[in-house]
Amino acid sequence: MSTEDVPGDSLTELFDSVFAGMAQARESVMPGLTPREIGTITSITTGIAKVSGLPGVGFDELLKFSGDTYGIAFNVDEDEIGVILLGDYSSLQAGDEVQRLDRVVDVPVGDGLIGRIINPIGQTLDGQGRLVTSERLPVERSAPSILERDPVTEPLQTGIKVIDALIPVGRGQRELILGDRQTGKTAIALDTILNQRGKNVVCVYCAIGQRASGVAKVIATLREEGALAYSVVVVTEGNDPPGLAYVAPYAATSIAEYFMQQGRDVLVVYDDLTHHARAYRELSLLLRRPPGREAYPGDIFYIHSRLLERATHLRAELGGGSITALPVIETEAEDISAYIPTNLISITDGQIYLSPSLFELGVLPAVDVGKSVSRVGGKAQRAAYRAVAGDLKLAYAQFEEMETFARFGARLDDSTRKILEHGRRIRACLQQQESDPVSMVEQIAVLLALTAKLFDAVPLDQMSAAENAVRQSASEIPSDVCARLESAQSLSDADRALITRIASNALRGFLTESTAKTL
Repeated sequence: MSTEDVPGDSLTELFDSVFAGMAQARESVMPGLTPREIGTITSITTGIAKVSGLPGVGFDELLKFSGDTYGIAFNVDEDEIGVILLGDYSSLQAGDEVQRLDRVVDVPVGDGLIGRIINPIGQTLDGQGRLVTSERLPVERSAPSILERDPVTEPLQTGIKVIDALIPVGRGQRELILGDRQTGKTAIALDTILNQRGKNVVCVYCAIGQRASGVAKVIATLREEGALAYSVVVVTEGNDPPGLAYVAPYAATSIAEYFMQQGRDVLVVYDDLTHHARAYRELSLLLRRPPGREAYPGDIFYIHSRLLERATHLRAELGGGSITALPVIETEAEDISAYIPTNLISITDGQIYLSPSLFELGVLPAVDVGKSVSRVGGKAQRAAYRAVAGDLKLAYAQFEEMETFARFGARLDDSTRKILEHGRRIRACLQQQESDPVSMVEQIAVLLALTAKLFDAVPLDQMSAAENAVRQSASEIPSDVCARLESAQSLSDADRALITRIASNALRGFLTESTAKTL
C-alpha cells in the first residue's frame, strides 16, 4: 500500500509517533564522560621510571605503561612519581604515556593455581595455558590480629630426623633456614615440601632472584616426586627486573592466605630473602631514598617483618588454617651476626643453621645443633618425640664439645670414650640423604634405639646399613601402637619396650656374638 492510499490524518499521526520515539530514545541516552589521568615518563633507568602528570595517584597503586608493562607507584612526590617496573621495560622511553588503573597490585588466587608455575603478577610460566581463577587478592595485606590467632599446637613434619627430633617446626611457625652458599638450605626446604605428600598441606615455593638452572632443578624434583600436585611455584629469575623480586614473596603469601582462609594448612618457602633485601636496596638507591647501614634503607627490617607476620595459625572460628613460613637467608663467611641475618633471626620463631665445616666433613644435612633453635615447635612436638629425643640434644652438644677437646691428643678415661662413641652414633643416625624423607614411626624407632644405646656396639662403617634395618623393622610395629605415636598420647612403658625389642632384633646381624648376648 502506498502513502497515497493512507489518509492525511493517519500519516501525520504515524510521523508524530516515530519522531516522539526518536526524541525519547535520544533523551534517555546521555553521553558518559569518564575522566582518565594520563601521565608521561620523564626518565627511565634500571627497573625504575619517573612519571609526571598523575596528581591523584596513591602509594602502591598499579600503573600501566605501553606494551602491557606494569609498575607500582612507590615514591609519591609533589611533582613526580617514582615507579617500580614489573616487566620488560626495554621498549619504554621518555615521553610515553602512563595510565592509572585505580587499584593496587594483586595476584590471582584459587585452587586453579595448584600445580602451576607463575610469576608474581600471575602470568603463567609453564606453558599450560591461562589460569582459571575467579578471585584476586592484593599482594600487600594486613597480618591477622592477635585476637584472630591461636597457639601453635600441631607439628609440621619435615621428614628430616635432626629437625623433627631436635629443632621441631609447628604449623603456623616461622623457622629461618640460614647458612653459607651451597650448604643445603634449599635441599632442606625441598625435602620438607616432599614430606607433605598425603598430609593435606598446600605448599608454595617462592624463588626470588634465583638462577634459571637452579629453579628448573627444583621444579623437576617436585614434578618427579609428585609434589607439584599440591604445590604452587612463584618464580623470579636473576635477570628479571628487581621490582618483580621485591613483589614475589608478598604475592606468594597472598596465595597462601587464600588457602589458609579456607581452613587449610599451608607451607611457604621464601628462597631466598637475601636476594629480596638486595633488590629492595637497589630500588631504594635508584629512587634516591636515604641509605643506612650497609646502604640498606632504614625500613629494611619492616619489609621483612610485615611479610613474616602474615604467617600464623588462625582460630577455629576462622577456619583453623595456618601458614608455616620457612624463609631462607644466605650468610657470608659464617657471619650470622650480619645485618640481614640478625634482622630475620629477631623476626622469626627460631632458626636452623647449616655449618660449612660440617658440610665439608660430609655430615648431611649440615645442621649445627648448637646454633639452631626452635622457640615454638617444642610445644607442638608429639609426646612420643619428646620422650625419645628429650636428652638427645644435650648428649649431642656434650659430644661436640668433647670431640673438640679430644683433638688435642689428651688421654681419655672410659666414661669420656663412651660419650664420644655414643655421640658418633648419634651423628651417624642423624645423617640423611637428600629427597629421602623419613616417616614419623621410622624416626621414633631410630631415636628410641639411639637413646637406648643399641647402636653403640655397631661399627661406625656399618651405621648406615644398621639404621636402614631399624627403619625397615618399623613396619613390624602394630598399627594401634603407630596410631598412638602419631597422636598426642604419651609413649607408654609397654610401647617403649615393644619398639626397643623390635629395633634390637633388627640390629642383631650387625653385632658380634659377645655383644649380641647382652642385648
